[in-house]
Amino acid sequence: MRLRARGVASNATGRFEGQARVAVSDGWDLAETDRLLRTEVRAERPRSALAWNRSPDLPFDRSINPYRGCEHGCVYCFARPSHAFLNLSPGLDFETQLILRPGIAAVLERELRAKNYKVATVAIGTNTDPYQPIEAEHRLMREVLAVLWDFRHPVAITTKGTLIERDIDLLAPMAAAGLLRVGISVTTLDAELARRMEPRCPAPGRRLAVIRRLSDAGIAVRAMVAPVVPGLTDHELEPILSAVQDAGAVAASYIALRLPREVSALFQDWLATHYPDRAGKVMARVREMHGGQDYDPAFGRRMTGQGLWADLLRQRFDKAVARLGLATKMPPLNCDLFRPPARAGDQLSLFSTDF
Repeated sequence: MRLRARGVASNATGRFEGQARVAVSDGWDLAETDRLLRTEVRAERPRSALAWNRSPDLPFDRSINPYRGCEHGCVYCFARPSHAFLNLSPGLDFETQLILRPGIAAVLERELRAKNYKVATVAIGTNTDPYQPIEAEHRLMREVLAVLWDFRHPVAITTKGTLIERDIDLLAPMAAAGLLRVGISVTTLDAELARRMEPRCPAPGRRLAVIRRLSDAGIAVRAMVAPVVPGLTDHELEPILSAVQDAGAVAASYIALRLPREVSALFQDWLATHYPDRAGKVMARVREMHGGQDYDPAFGRRMTGQGLWADLLRQRFDKAVARLGLATKMPPLNCDLFRPPARAGDQLSLFSTDF
């Protein structure tokens, strides 16, 4: 199987599988089996749209994922292990075996109309990117946004995708009403490094252009320097912050590299292939930040790390955003406008003015 623009080369069996399969050559390989690995898309019927969490590290308690898996193929993606729950590999399967959830907008509308629903900001793009390439055809994110706008529901979007520009006609009025904030992730300004590390993501310069276009449309953008890879991208922290500020971002944040579960082995294989001279240094720094382990999942430490290097990174970030005038927090979104829209046949309220 030939690979082109894929983040990893391994398709190791998921951790819940009882058996492992390894492809080996037995000398009888046929020419037609040496084909390019292409993306496959399947559909599932969503039973729920909102996913809930109680993590003290996260500024939201609910999220929406129109897709499972992500064709962007970022080698470092912390969401890769979630594919194991689908009996798929966190490796190549994560970026080539995608699951779309048609009808999720209708399910979301039903959930938002529930009598016991209490409004709070919903996050999209926290697990897999809602503006990954298949969104161009399937438009699930567009449908979800339309429902949220009809309900005047606050939403925070995180993406690397340029397809977000398509939805400015919806996003701009949401932002004007205080219902929207957008985070654009910029990992590096080095186009070659980005091509290797995030093979199907827009190039760094294109992401800066997205920030500029959203900002010009009146949409406040937070730039996310994430992840910061020690020994590989950490020297770019200040240049990235300067570039996103020039592009119009009003706030910034950062997250240190996280390597949960299967991601650690996948990332180390990638390092050995593309940057063997730096592999030892990178992993030594990673372990220094996580108490000697590849990853420390403890709340309060998993996203920033601990120790000398983590402290220095935090100080550099704080000084850079202060110098550039970038905020580290954005104003809370407006929850007061939330109102389920009327449906055909609904009885008017006794005090309704909608005549």
